[in-house]
Amino acid sequence: MRMESRRQLQSGELIKRHFSTVIREQGAYIYGSEALVSVTKVMMSPDLGLAKIYLSVYNTEDKNSVLLMIREEKTRLKQQLTNRIRKHVRRIPKVDFYLDDTLDEMYKIDDLLNSI
Repeated sequence: MRMESRRQLQSGELIKRHFSTVIREQGAYIYGSEALVSVTKVMMSPDLGLAKIYLSVYNTEDKNSVLLMIREEKTRLKQQLTNRIRKHVRRIPKVDFYLDDTLDEMYKIDDLLNSI
């Protein structure tokens, strides 16, 4: 696995910051006010043409359904993101959404260790 270049890291951070705002403003309309969604990281392809946006979903048991609702609204969310970053980037990347379950795994391991 290659390290990301400085441009990839900078673009990823820009998208993470702006998409966090988009999801905060639009999220309640998409998946309701119960679930809490945060952007944990954004991985950029080497040509900056694809942004893999990793999301953590809290306060709900059915994390996958929240992710599916977000994916269904991909066009609208990307348009909102585009409006925010268009002056900062040459090319608007395609976006894909992924569930980041790192924290869930951490809690499972923690519970296992505590039960020993």
